[in-house]
Amino acid sequence: MLLLSTYSLKWYWIHRIFQIGKKSNYDWLDLYMDLKEYDLWDVDYIKDIKEKSWINVYSITVPSKWLTKVKIEKIFEIADALKVQLVTFSPPHIGDKSKTWFTKYLQEIKNNFNFNIAIQNIETKYILFIIPEYRNIPLNELKNITWFSSLDIANIDNSSAIDIIKATKILWTSMKNVFFSDKRWDEYWLLPWKEISWISNLPLESFLMNLKANAYNWFITLKVDPMELWVWDEEEVLKNLEKIKKYYTKYYIDFK
Repeated sequence: MLLLSTYSLKWYWIHRIFQIGKKSNYDWLDLYMDLKEYDLWDVDYIKDIKEKSWINVYSITVPSKWLTKVKIEKIFEIADALKVQLVTFSPPHIGDKSKTWFTKYLQEIKNNFNFNIAIQNIETKYILFIIPEYRNIPLNELKNITWFSSLDIANIDNSSAIDIIKATKILWTSMKNVFFSDKRWDEYWLLPWKEISWISNLPLESFLMNLKANAYNWFITLKVDPMELWVWDEEEVLKNLEKIKKYYTKYYIDFK
């Protein structure tokens, strides 16, 4: 199932993102809870937009920074109201004043809802070259927090011993969402197809075919930088979203 992350259109107001989803036949969304987009935190407003657009929100992705237990409880309220199937967290950021909501709290409440709670991988970054920006959780330990994981393939360091296909093998029994995009060197969340003179860091076609061959049946979510979709031109946005669907159909849906 192909979802569209609202992160990919985050420079639009949320009601327009739903409109674009409808026009482009993306009937399923992953709602990225940007802390600066206050409309997203209005439960009744978001629920009303969802019902009027006839688009389902199947997944919510939680901000990777500045979380508190209060904000998380609000996200769970929204998730419950929208009847999502998955909520994805990142490991705590060094700037989070309180990290008590993580591990112990998530483990305590993970069975209290009708949706799954997953932890996603974060790119390894350092402050002053030595201080980890996020709590370091190896791939093989992600699922130990809540039993479930999400994989952002752009955050896999291909210079290490683990590539994106090996990453899926590590997370396989726990994996509920794959954030899908391309990357090149230090450019992240790029459109997943190759243009002239394009050198990708990721074996995307093989990756999708491997997921299909192994009967992966949870979410694949398009998450790209809004610049990649040409958000200043709605016609180009729709064309690019259509290209993505064709790419996904060729290498995943139609692969046998």
